Amino acid sequence: MAIRILIIEDEPELADFVVRGLGEDGFIVEHALDGEQGWAAMQCGSWDLIVLDWGLPREDGISLLRRLRQTGATTPVLFLTARDAIADRVHGLDVGADDYLCKPFAFDELLARVRALVRRGSRMPELWVSQGDVSVDLAKQRALRGGHPLDLTAKELALLTFFMRHPGQVLSRTRIYDHVWDENFDLLSNTLEVHIMELRRKLEAHGSRVIQTIRGRGYIFGASSGSEAP
Repeated sequence: MAIRILIIEDEPELADFVVRGLGEDGFIVEHALDGEQGWAAMQCGSWDLIVLDWGLPREDGISLLRRLRQTGATTPVLFLTARDAIADRVHGLDVGADDYLCKPFAFDELLARVRALVRRGSRMPELWVSQGDVSVDLAKQRALRGGHPLDLTAKELALLTFFMRHPGQVLSRTRIYDHVWDENFDLLSNTLEVHIMELRRKLEAHGSRVIQTIRGRGYIFGASSGSEAP
């Protein structure tokens, strides 16, 4: 499986150098040029590694990293910065960075650190699932939306987790039943609809609708251009 890396860097020449170099080494790389674009990319993508500049316009790297860790995300983060004081390094690591590389740097060193972080991340068990402002803590079996705890039943939590692991995909009733219900079920019953209605109610107490109904096809987690049923 290809490794996906997000580069958040506002220096065009440096960003182009890093993106091309990592791309030539077989990584799938995307680039955001400021803090605002970076945060949007962090939320909408599933990344194996984030390479993050400290001094970004619109929102700096420290603030982005702090927000990322507050969602419970454990994605490895490599800081790139011209700040080489020990106090700055300590601050970056304390906020949640996994490694730190000072500018200017040799690409071979960056590549070695990237490979090490990707290997380390691939051995880590999945502890959280996050999409937008919704997060599920798999270890503690709890869900949050916008920092607010959601009082979900075990089946609702399993249902939400399955949706969040397949964002943007239309999931049929049969597929949902196969993965979330472990007992015999009747496809003609309204059990699924009842659970989704209750899950929506709890989610929408803290935000807009994120589970859409696609007429005749199933459900989707996230924005949809299809036909929405009540």
